[in-house]
Amino acid sequence: MKKRSKAAKSGRRWWRRLLLLPVLLAALTVLQVLVLRFVDPPFTAFMAARQLQAWGAGDWGFQLAHDWRDVDRISANLPLAVIAAEDQNFARHHGFDLEAIRKARAHNARGRSIRGASTISQQTAKNLFLWSGGGWLRKGIEAWYTVLIEALWPKARIIEVYVNVAEFGDGVYGAQAAARTYFGQDASGLGAAQAARLAAVLPSPKRYSAAAPGPYVQRRTAAIQRQMRQIGGTGYLERID
Repeated sequence: MKKRSKAAKSGRRWWRRLLLLPVLLAALTVLQVLVLRFVDPPFTAFMAARQLQAWGAGDWGFQLAHDWRDVDRISANLPLAVIAAEDQNFARHHGFDLEAIRKARAHNARGRSIRGASTISQQTAKNLFLWSGGGWLRKGIEAWYTVLIEALWPKARIIEVYVNVAEFGDGVYGAQAAARTYFGQDASGLGAAQAARLAAVLPSPKRYSAAAPGPYVQRRTAAIQRQMRQIGGTGYLERID
């Protein structure tokens, strides 16, 4: 009987620990996001995955290009361009653009090209903490991190982190690395056309090139510049706190 009692108590302890595990994981994610409100991330999950991929292919000399710049040292044209290109409701939504999701579903149901509806907040969550690809598990974790980012960070911090971690080319991450790689200048000097070109490649930075823009990138660049003006130019950024 004593052995059974000890076994039962041990089993209950393990069950309690198992039930506590989701709580502990949730607390860890909250701590992660809270710390990154104040601490600039030195790397992201996407960067780590790309570096490991290169090493796995035997490319030991591969180096990521990434150099953090505070948003006040980045031309206002770039955050404006990525908002105009990817998330024009950024200042208004709380992480999920329900109207964009509805439109994307209607568009995709017609069986033409696939259109996404990810916000900048969702993309920031994905780039920082997750992996590429689909699946309900990744989407669920992305949604959780998006909620945390929107709850714990001001919008100004979200866009600052995004333009510093977004991939603008194979192994090229963030505004400063992109400005240096493609235009030979500092991120603070990016003009409207240059910023729009960088934003134009974001949907698929390994497929499209900011250095040698093809017809699609050229058309998309022109469209983004029009959108930048339509949403109010750099004055739009004053609505982001």
